[in-house]
Amino acid sequence: MFIAVMSEGGLESELLHVNANSLSIYRRCESQSSEDDDKKLKRREKNRVAAQRSRKKQTQKADKLHEEYEGLEQENSSLKKEVQRLTEERRYLTEALKAHEPHCPLVHCPMNLMPISRSDIISSCLPR
Repeated sequence: MFIAVMSEGGLESELLHVNANSLSIYRRCESQSSEDDDKKLKRREKNRVAAQRSRKKQTQKADKLHEEYEGLEQENSSLKKEVQRLTEERRYLTEALKAHEPHCPLVHCPMNLMPISRSDIISSCLPR
């Protein structure tokens, strides 16, 4: 009996004389090829699923980083507004203090020249 055998690429073919032994060898090779194809398909499927899982994980990580970025931007904006408000408050209080100094009995108190604590100065200079 003769069998036409094609190579894996399909470009070459051969006619083989097959006896009982060579037919069983051919069938074993054919079944091994089928098993190899099944293994390749399973491996490809596992690889495809793993690649999908990896891409999904990467997308989730990017989304999480973007959300964190937006939160930090909002916090930064809020902090800048607070700094601006505090700067304006400091400016107002500084001007109020300068306006008050000429009328303040504590500034003109002779006790201010002595090295004692501020609370002692305040209590000694204030009218009773």
